Amino acid sequence: MRARTVLPAVAMTTVSMVLTLAVVVMWLGTAMPWPVALVVGLGIDGGWLATLAYERRLAAQGDHSPAVTAVGWTFGIVATGVLIAHALTAEASSGAWLAVAWLPVAAKALWLVHGLWERTALTPAALDAIAGIQQEARDEAAVARARLRAEASTEETRLTAVTAAGARVARVQAKTAATLADAWSTLETARRGEDTGRALTSVTTRVTPDVTPLWELPVWGPTEPVCALPPGDGNALSDGALDALVDEIRHSQTPALSYREMAIRFRAAGHAASEMRLRAAWKRVVA
Repeated sequence: MRARTVLPAVAMTTVSMVLTLAVVVMWLGTAMPWPVALVVGLGIDGGWLATLAYERRLAAQGDHSPAVTAVGWTFGIVATGVLIAHALTAEASSGAWLAVAWLPVAAKALWLVHGLWERTALTPAALDAIAGIQQEARDEAAVARARLRAEASTEETRLTAVTAAGARVARVQAKTAATLADAWSTLETARRGEDTGRALTSVTTRVTPDVTPLWELPVWGPTEPVCALPPGDGNALSDGALDALVDEIRHSQTPALSYREMAIRFRAAGHAASEMRLRAAWKRVVA
């Protein structure tokens, strides 16, 4: 892993030093003896190499010197400046020389990258531990997602079943309520019919003694007990007394009551008479 960053930096540095030395010898060799130009080129490369070696030593010790780093960048900028100046003054191939003028700065940048890599590098054991932790976290996240999806699917199924059951119950209740309403309406119609009430009252008094003649619908809820009829014959009233009682009840309200209303009040007051006698008394009073 270390070679992935150090080898490009070493190669770039070597190429930059060779180019710098060659450019200095070729460029300054025309103005001064070539040994002097060689010494100048070696001085630039030597200063850069010395500062680089010292920086690497400090980095190996876990230390850092801003002054040494500044000197190293200075040598790199000087080498780059020499290459740029040679490219601008060269009569031929100036573009090619200008294209490689950035190599010293690039080499310095590669050494910076290598230093950053060294400061953040971890041992294989640490990397394996980190990979294990990351894998464990991914496994837990996957299990949690699967659990949530399963719970969501189960809850959706439960809600669907509950909703369907509620809908069926609601339909049954609605159907039952409609049937009960129809039956109750039929019973109410039969109860309110004058002929039906008269027929039922006549039948009950003849078949079952001491029965309440009025046919009422059943009451859902608590009821209050009513007073029992006085013992004796239900037809004990004479025709005159019956006529007087019917007339009194009929004219107890203005306008006069109908036969049905009078009969209801007559029996509600605790009096008893057969339907035949009561209707005959009504006819005599009204006539």
